[in-house]
Amino acid sequence: MRLLIAVSASIGLLMIEHISPRLDPLRAGLSLVVDPIKYLVDLPSEITRRTSDSLQSYSTLLAENKKLRETESLDKIRLLKYDALEKENIRLRALLENSFKLGEQVLIAELLSVNIATPYENIVVVNKGTRFGIHPQQPVVDANGVVGQVFRALPTTSEIMLITDPNHAIPVQVNRNGLLTIAVGSGELNRLNFPYLPDNADIRPGDLLITSGLGGTFPPGYPVAVVDPFTPPAGKQITATPKAALDRNRELMIVWSNANQIPITPTQTVQNPQKEDNVNE
Repeated sequence: MRLLIAVSASIGLLMIEHISPRLDPLRAGLSLVVDPIKYLVDLPSEITRRTSDSLQSYSTLLAENKKLRETESLDKIRLLKYDALEKENIRLRALLENSFKLGEQVLIAELLSVNIATPYENIVVVNKGTRFGIHPQQPVVDANGVVGQVFRALPTTSEIMLITDPNHAIPVQVNRNGLLTIAVGSGELNRLNFPYLPDNADIRPGDLLITSGLGGTFPPGYPVAVVDPFTPPAGKQITATPKAALDRNRELMIVWSNANQIPITPTQTVQNPQKEDNVNE
């Protein structure tokens, strides 16, 4: 009987709601009580869902951040390498262009080490030796000027004495007026001395000194140094700064004169601006 009464009442309420809006205020009032209950029932599952989404997002962000940091580190390493390759390419292009201007047969050698056995010894070692035809007293230059000469040639390496070594002397002349003198190394990479220069010599600050060709070791016309500022009369106190980048060189050019061509063998790579003979090692 109670079930019948409940069903009849439900049917009656449904019919009244369908044909008349009189129950809308009652529905609205009941919703104020029921809706908070629904929210409370759904609250644990909603908190769980949102927490799970937050944790997944946080994990994803951490993984992406880690991946981006790794990518950034790799890109920085690549940029450093590309920067080094770019600078090396610039140096090699400068050497190549300079070798064509020289008109002599040249061989590019890479610097291996710097000999600092004594405080005033300016000697470097390159990766080319006698098997490339290198021999003592060959002139060595870079893209800017004279570097020195071959001091000792070994099968796979050679020792280069820089023009600033105290034991090195090079005949030079002032490009402005042809004045001849001898530049002697001071033991410092940025200074040459002139112990044989007379007090009344016609030399000025900024004068370019070039090889005179005397002595037969260095061909004439190679830039050597620029005279430092001084107050006349300076006499033997005059110094000059080498044109070559003695403290920054990575590649050097070992020179043969056109009169003495080097013997080309299958184990050599030689560049001749006048005769395009290239044999790969």
